[in-house]
Amino acid sequence: MIALVDVNNFYVSCQRVFEPRLNGQPVVVLSNNDGCIISRSAEAKALGIKMGAPWHALRAWAQEQGVQAYSSNYALYADMSNRVMQILARFSPQQEVYSIDECFLELMAGAESYECVGRGIKKTVQQWTGLPVCVGIAPTKTLAKLANHLAKKNPEWGGVCDWTQLSVQAQAEVLQGFEVGDVWGIGRKISSRMALEGIHTVADLLACQSESIRQRYGVTVQRTWTELGGVVCSELEGLAADKQQILCSRSFGQPIYAEQELGEAVSTYVARAAEKLRRQHSVASSLSVYIRTNPFRPKEPQYSQHVMVPLLQASSDTIKLTRAALWILARIYRPGFAYAKAGVMLCGLQSETAIQGDLFLQSADPLKRAELNATMDKINQRWGRGSIGVASAGLEQRWKMRQNHVSPHWTTRWDEIPVIKA
Repeated sequence: MIALVDVNNFYVSCQRVFEPRLNGQPVVVLSNNDGCIISRSAEAKALGIKMGAPWHALRAWAQEQGVQAYSSNYALYADMSNRVMQILARFSPQQEVYSIDECFLELMAGAESYECVGRGIKKTVQQWTGLPVCVGIAPTKTLAKLANHLAKKNPEWGGVCDWTQLSVQAQAEVLQGFEVGDVWGIGRKISSRMALEGIHTVADLLACQSESIRQRYGVTVQRTWTELGGVVCSELEGLAADKQQILCSRSFGQPIYAEQELGEAVSTYVARAAEKLRRQHSVASSLSVYIRTNPFRPKEPQYSQHVMVPLLQASSDTIKLTRAALWILARIYRPGFAYAKAGVMLCGLQSETAIQGDLFLQSADPLKRAELNATMDKINQRWGRGSIGVASAGLEQRWKMRQNHVSPHWTTRWDEIPVIKA
C-alpha cells in the first residue's frame, strides 16, 4: 500500500508554528519580490483569495479584511520540510520525497490497520513539528493522491483516508463526482480535450478502453488510467536522480542599469548553482547566462539575450564558473536598459570522476581549489548562505529580492531562534 503525506498549506503552516496568534486568521505567503500569492490559509481561501493573485492589486482590500501577508522565507520552509521528511522515514524504509511538502511512503501489512498507521503519522508530525498533514492511502500512487484530496475535503475523516476501506458504492460515487482535471498527471490541456469528447469525471475516464486512451492521449495518461483502476504502474523512487541541468535565476528587487550590479547578481547565482553541483558530485561542461528587461512594461525599451558557451574542461569550481559567466555577461550586456532578471544555467552535467584531462591547460592546483570550494560550502552551510563568496558578488547587493514582510528565520539563524519566557 502507498501513503501520500501532504502538509496542509505548507508555507502558511510554517509561519503559524512560530506565531500561534495566526491560527484562525486569514494568512497568505507571497512569491519572490512579494509579487503573487503562493500559499493561503483556509480562512484566506474562504475570502475568495485566488492562488497566483497579484498582491499589489489586493493589498488595500486584504488589509481591510485583516489578512496577514508574509514574504517567502525559503530557508525556514526548507528546514521544516527536512524535519518532516526525517520523521516520515521512521514509518517506512521506502520513501519518495515528491516535493517540499509531499512524500510517498510504502506501508507494509502489520498488526495495525493502514488507517491507524496513517493516524499515527499525522499525530507524530503534528506533535514533533507543529505542522498539520493529511494522509491518503491506496494501492497506487495516483489513487493515494486522490485519497489525500478526499482527506482534505472531508474534515470529519480526521485528515486520513484509506481508499480500500470505502465501500464499492462509496468509491463509485467519489469517482463519479471527481473532475478528471483534478487527477494527478492530467493537465489542463488534456482535460480540456477530454471535455470535448465527453470525459468530465474519473468515472467517465475509466469507462473508456485502455488502448483508446493510449491512442488519443498517450502512454502517460494510459498509465494514469491503469493506476486509477488499482494496478501499479509507478513504483516509488527512493533516491532522487541527479539533475541534468542546474538553473539559478531571480527577478531583481529593483531595476538594474549598471553592468557591475548585473555582474554581482550573476556571480551570486553561479555560486549557488556551483554549490548544488558539488552537492551531487557533478561537474558542468557548459554554462549559459541570460539577462532581460521587464516584459510587463512594454512602454519601456526591451532587451533580452542568452548565450551558452562550452567550457574547456568540465568543472564545479565556483571561481572558474564565475569567470566564464562574467565573460559571457560582458558580451551580452547593453547599456541604457532597465534589467529586471538574470539567470545562470549549468549544463552537460557529468560525474566528477569522469573529467577529461587536458595536457595543455594551465590552471590552479585542482586539489587546493577543491579544498577551497569545500571550505566555502561548509562555512555557508554553518553560518548561512552568502557568508563567504567571490568578491565579484558584491556586499550591498541593492538588487536583491524584495522581502518587505519576511518573518524571522526561527530555525536557521542563531540570532533569530525563538525565545520562550516562562
